[in-house]
Formats: sequence, structure tokens, C-alpha cells
Amino acid sequence: MLKNILAITGKPGLYKLVSRGNNMLIVEALQDGKRMPTYARDKIVSLADVSMFTMDDDMPLSEVLTKMAAKENNQPAQIDAKKADNEALRTYFASFVPNFDRDRVYPSDIRKLVAWYNLLIQAGITDFSVEEEENAPVEQPVKMEEPKKAAPQKQVKTSQKAAGKTSAKTGVGAKKG
Repeated sequence: MLKNILAITGKPGLYKLVSRGNNMLIVEALQDGKRMPTYARDKIVSLADVSMFTMDDDMPLSEVLTKMAAKENNQPAQIDAKKADNEALRTYFASFVPNFDRDRVYPSDIRKLVAWYNLLIQAGITDFSVEEEENAPVEQPVKMEEPKKAAPQKQVKTSQKAAGKTSAKTGVGAKKG
């Protein structure tokens, strides 16, 4: 489900992918349902591509949201991310992701996570899985061919008249007019 939920830099909230057009995407805001086009110049990120830093490996956002939903019983978050101080945010986040990297996960990241979670819950999205496309073609590895050896090129001699005379001081050719 998270594959079709998008975050767009410079625009608040989350958006659902509705359609793809020529050089643009049509998205619908989760908050109010308004549709709008987004273009190639907009930085668009699918939530399926987002992960959080942990001490082991990066944890996909789908796992983080699933753990958060289990802690909150699929209800909006108990913490007010806008009013909470940094240590309260870290303590809250550590309650369901205890091994997060405290140096690389900033309080602003936790605030954004809580806001995204609340938006998803309010929109009725509680399935945070990243679904695989069933009929997607399996990509085959590309077979690289060895480059063909080029035939040796003939060296073309140019007369001094065609190439111009060179200056002894600079070594730069100067053409006679």
C-alpha cells in the first residue's frame, strides 16, 4: 500500500498516486482529496522507498509504521509531535524501535514520522505493507558484449598551408588571411 503513497518536497502532507500522465503524475491529497498534477521538477518520494536508520541495518518505513500501529492499536499517535520536546520524541520512538541510531535520526524525522502516521490513520490506511506487483515482468540481467576492436585509423598529413603557420613563441597556429 505504501508504494502508491507519496511525499512531495515543498508540499505539506501525503498524496496518493491516482494516474500517470505524459511527464507528470496526478496525485490526490490524503487530507482533503484534492487532485493536482506533479511534474518532473518536483521531488517525489514513495513511502515504500523511505527507511529509518538503526544500529543494525536500515529499517524500512513499512516496518516502522507497522510497529507504531501495533503500539498505538491503529489509533492516532498519543504524542503531540509539534509540542513535544526532543527527548520526549526520542523516548517515544525508542518505545517501538529501540535500536534506532540516535546520531542520524533527528527529532524532525520523528516529528515527520508521527505526522505521516496520523495522516495515514485518518485516511483509513492501516495496511503499511509494500505490495509486490504480481504481473510485473522479471528483469533479466543485461548481457554485455565485448567492444569490437576498431580498425586502425589512417593518419592524415596536412600541409603547412592548410593547417596554418605556427608561431615559434606560442606554438599557436595563425592562419594567413
